[in-house]
Amino acid sequence: MVAHRYWDACVFLAWLKRESDKVGQCEAAIREAEAGKLVIVTSTLTLAETLYLVKGEMPVSAETRKKLRDFFENEYILPVELDRLTAERAQDVIWDHSVRHKDAVHVATALVWREILNIEQLDTFDGPLATLSRKIDGLRIGEPNHPEDLIGHAHSHGADGAGPGQVPGSLEGEGTHESSSQAPQ
Repeated sequence: MVAHRYWDACVFLAWLKRESDKVGQCEAAIREAEAGKLVIVTSTLTLAETLYLVKGEMPVSAETRKKLRDFFENEYILPVELDRLTAERAQDVIWDHSVRHKDAVHVATALVWREILNIEQLDTFDGPLATLSRKIDGLRIGEPNHPEDLIGHAHSHGADGAGPGQVPGSLEGEGTHESSSQAPQ
């Protein structure tokens, strides 16, 4: 059975920018996803939130644009549309819990799709948002975390040969792999 996790935009940015204090937590999930054991669900809003990999890079280079778009084409990433039902649920999250609007969209999307895909958790590095774990319709919100066997798996060499310091699927230098040409399912 394939597990489903929801990723906030900040988790994708931590992975794509290879933020040293966060990339390890992301790597475990990416390796499981690449192995077909995990689907990472996110709102299409995330595509608009992950525009810049280099602060102040304007205009964004064609190479960066292509890498970003190609990354989100990976089979293991499921971007879901922000529809009226989800937007209205986001309004409720804002009104009932004083959550910022973009965060509310992520919470609402995770809630709507949790009912369909059995999403285990909304992964985020946003501390204030994580304090609401289980307070919004019982949704678990927190930093990416996985069973010890998953964490252990992430630190071994993958099938692509990437080892420490080489992060498969990131957009930086060594360790970058070609994204799948198939559309997300």
